[in-house]
Amino acid sequence: MATHRIYLYPVWIRIWHVINALSFLLLLFTGIGFHYASIDAGFIRFDVAVIIHNVSAIVLTFNYGLFVIGNLVSGNGKYYSSWKKDMGANLWTQLQFYIGGIFKKEAHPFPINKDRKFNPLQKISYVAVMYICMPLIIISGLGLLFPEIIVYQVLGISGLALTGFLHQIMGFVLSIFLLIHLYTCTLGDKPLTLFKSMLNGYHEEHE
Repeated sequence: MATHRIYLYPVWIRIWHVINALSFLLLLFTGIGFHYASIDAGFIRFDVAVIIHNVSAIVLTFNYGLFVIGNLVSGNGKYYSSWKKDMGANLWTQLQFYIGGIFKKEAHPFPINKDRKFNPLQKISYVAVMYICMPLIIISGLGLLFPEIIVYQVLGISGLALTGFLHQIMGFVLSIFLLIHLYTCTLGDKPLTLFKSMLNGYHEEHE
């Protein structure tokens, strides 16, 4: 069985991905811990959770800035910025593949190549996560870290409460994305094939 390899993940992307994953997992763990913590005991001590959460948030924010800059100055940005007019039809085709085609061993409708790293569903979800959800969770997190910068009230509602609500909603959305992302990463030729890509930088397909 021949193996087709494409180098898609340069070193900086792989390092960014590891730092991003570890930071987010710590934020998720400590964020959940806030709801079950006390000063002395609980799921995790409240003061410890706060320190880990804040440090991880700073690392995640700095790392996100590197991601944006990296996409601007490298070829990786093209995978997020190029869009086709038939995106709607392509999304439906990809959805049909995930619903049925993949279980029938049909050929992937949008195979990965040097010009297309994401299928249509991946692309729209990654763009939404990286350029909408990530900025929102970072901005709302900074607002909670420095509450003096938050608007006191919005339409009679506490600005702090709205900021906290937005932060929790984005945390939930990103957590769901993480679970889906981990699942789809098992859909390669073998369960660990796509995970291997983040170690050596090569996307592999077996012919």
